[in-house]
Amino acid sequence: MKQFDIIVIGMGPAGMAVSAMGSAMGLSVLAIEKHKVGGECLNCGCIPSKALLKAGEALHSARNLKRYGLDGELHLNASDPMQVVRDKIHGINDKKFQKAFERATLVKGSAEFVDDRTVQVDGESYTAKKIFIATGTEPFVPPIPGLKDVPDILTNMNMFEIEKMPESLTIIGGGAIGSEMAQAFARLGTKVAVAHMDPHLVPVGDEEAARVLEDVFAKEGITVYNGAKITGVSMVDGKIVTVTDKGTLTSERILVAAGRKPVLEPLRLERAGIEFTKKGITVDSHMRTNRSHIYAVGDCNGQSLLSHAAMHQGMLALMHAMSPFSLSMLKRERYVVPWSVFTEPEIAQVGLTEKEARARGLNIQVMKKDFRAYGRTVADGHPEGFIKIITDGRGRIHGASIVGEAASELIHEWTMAIQYKKRMYHVMMMQHAFPSVSMINKMIAEDWMMEKMKSGWMQKLVKWLK
Repeated sequence: MKQFDIIVIGMGPAGMAVSAMGSAMGLSVLAIEKHKVGGECLNCGCIPSKALLKAGEALHSARNLKRYGLDGELHLNASDPMQVVRDKIHGINDKKFQKAFERATLVKGSAEFVDDRTVQVDGESYTAKKIFIATGTEPFVPPIPGLKDVPDILTNMNMFEIEKMPESLTIIGGGAIGSEMAQAFARLGTKVAVAHMDPHLVPVGDEEAARVLEDVFAKEGITVYNGAKITGVSMVDGKIVTVTDKGTLTSERILVAAGRKPVLEPLRLERAGIEFTKKGITVDSHMRTNRSHIYAVGDCNGQSLLSHAAMHQGMLALMHAMSPFSLSMLKRERYVVPWSVFTEPEIAQVGLTEKEARARGLNIQVMKKDFRAYGRTVADGHPEGFIKIITDGRGRIHGASIVGEAASELIHEWTMAIQYKKRMYHVMMMQHAFPSVSMINKMIAEDWMMEKMKSGWMQKLVKWLK
């Protein structure tokens, strides 16, 4: 039986973070991967979806040059964007992972527990002082009548392997994946319709932000059925017919983007006595399972289904595993988790939405600034959107919702502020390069201060100073 300091099962963002850091610490690391190194994020998730979005953005921009005062004869079409996506992912794999695993032992195959100290891969047994489970999630296919009988259902797992762009596409699910792929496919020439059960797109985010995106989708010819109950899916004359209470959709292909479920098979967790539920492996604040030497990091624990959160959990869990002390700074809850949807306009969120803050009964002050109020975003041709900060009279920041140009970049300043308990005046007093897009963060903080200046005591002070 081969012995290691740590065993890492799953080489997605979380597992790679543990493996790379562990190797850098000088630990002997066994890295196990069933499919492709890089996990879903690199091979069929975050990275390829952004490559496809960029292809759609380039074609869309070229077709709309007149809004920049440019004119000319252009004959453009989407030739083979999926092959470009595959080539880019292949290039990233070749360059990135060769270096990442120079000092780790990589084994390809399915891992299963023999007991709480031993893992087996293809008949070979391995043991380690610490074991990290990082097996991620996979697409959830809802039990819609007839859906599983439709051949060649698309999910993010196989979507980037298609040989040609479909003429028409129905997407089940209006979250991040569904929204991003709706716009990407539509801009590349596919007629797209989205049907989902929630009241607005990107349902975990701010409703006003979603309405901005929905308006853009309507202009780009994307049909959206919000709050739709899908009663059945069937094949009729070679086409996929999706019946909803909002209307019937007919398409060449169907993409299911209706959520995720943890990958727990064939781990045989019961052999190690590890507790789990349908949502994932049960962990504490340090990502430890009920077996204190076994950790579950990333999507498989169901805490936050985001790649950056998975990497962060991997880092915290390894630091905790190697530390003789149970440090509070290594607890997952100490760190706020931002998220972004990379449509155009982008949507980003950190902390509470306005709806969540009001549901908690917080005494909040909502500051909102439209992108149309800032010369840079208007000059860039991206006036759609706004920034909304959930604060209070003392400037405490409860949350930030942004929809618009560079929202995924703007959100990090507010993430830092919330995490380290900075207030609106701290953002206001920090100089921002003008006319950077991030200047709008400072501008909304200035708006908050202007509101404060209207208060009674401030007016009295001004009169006294006169």
